[in-house]
Amino acid sequence: MTPDEETRLKEARKGRNLALALVLAGFVLLFYFITFAKFG
Repeated sequence: MTPDEETRLKEARKGRNLALALVLAGFVLLFYFITFAKFG
């Protein structure tokens, strides 16, 4: 694998990890608000 391909793969992985982190954070906020709405 060329260094160029390796860089592209790392970039793609970073983007996917960022997207996953955002989705997880979104779910956490969602559950937080739902819980807050139920008890608040």
